[in-house]
Amino acid sequence: MKKRTKIILLIAGILLLIVISATIYIYNAIFEPFDLPETVYIYIDEEKEYDYVVSQLEEKADLPDERIFHFLADRMNYPNRVKTGRYAIKSGMTMPDVIRLLRSGVQEPVNLTFNNIRTLENLAGRLSDQLMVDSLSLINVLNDSAVASGYGFNNQTFGAMFIPNTYQIYWDTSVKNLLDRMKREHDAFWNEERKMKAEALGLTPVEVSTLASIVEEEATYSDEYATVAGLYLNRINKGMRLEADPTVKYAVGDPALRRILFKHLEVESPYNTYKNDGLPPGPIRIPSIKGIDAVLNPAEHKYLFMCAKDDLSGRHNFAVTHAEHARNARAYQRALNERGIY
Repeated sequence: MKKRTKIILLIAGILLLIVISATIYIYNAIFEPFDLPETVYIYIDEEKEYDYVVSQLEEKADLPDERIFHFLADRMNYPNRVKTGRYAIKSGMTMPDVIRLLRSGVQEPVNLTFNNIRTLENLAGRLSDQLMVDSLSLINVLNDSAVASGYGFNNQTFGAMFIPNTYQIYWDTSVKNLLDRMKREHDAFWNEERKMKAEALGLTPVEVSTLASIVEEEATYSDEYATVAGLYLNRINKGMRLEADPTVKYAVGDPALRRILFKHLEVESPYNTYKNDGLPPGPIRIPSIKGIDAVLNPAEHKYLFMCAKDDLSGRHNFAVTHAEHARNARAYQRALNERGIY
């Protein structure tokens, strides 16, 4: 009898040790802090797939124990409360911390950045690379004349609403909220000071953006922006056509065109400033803040003509007279011929 009792006590002791060990393991797994060299981010799209969330946590944060995470998530009813967004998982957090964060929907915003954008299609691609929005859906919205009209623009001028910069915004923001935000940023950018400068030039904000887009396409180097802007404004004030090569490239649909030929100058398009007076109907790219401010603060000079330098550096020779410009143009054409650029 004593032997049997000893066996029972031994088994009970072993079971107790197992229970204690399991409890300690589970406790440690639950409250073991994530040891991460840097913050990692979990992205949850509109599918809101719980299993995909867990696979991201396993891959990016090395879950202490996936089975225990599932157990906790079930007890905290997270699988039924998955929310879209971008969530920051930081070193020192525990599994309950992570589940509470994901369940709460408290996101970490992204630093949305866009610059050097030529077309609305380019813009849609750049934005969709950084946000949950689908690029095709965004392109369709950006090309919708009713949408543009709702924000005070049209299909030709809508690009002027987008001011290239860095904005903090939630990754899962809707297209409407994104456009609303861009309109607020546009309105904040066009403060009274900038509006007054535009008015002093005889231009609207959209016209300033349009001219800035031509300046940026013309000048490879930003230190020429103010000089080029001043030149175009001089031509406008004298009633001369802009005769800006970038508008011809835009009209023929080839921004990489190296050499403008007479056949290009004859293309029928409202964007061809060799054939039409004044500014084109809208920006030929989305201008930068630096480009816009260069137009608003142009260099004061008497230049009326410009031509790319014959060293093909991307810089320009500026001229007051047509005769001087003609000499610069001949030198440039000769350089193109020598290099076989046609």
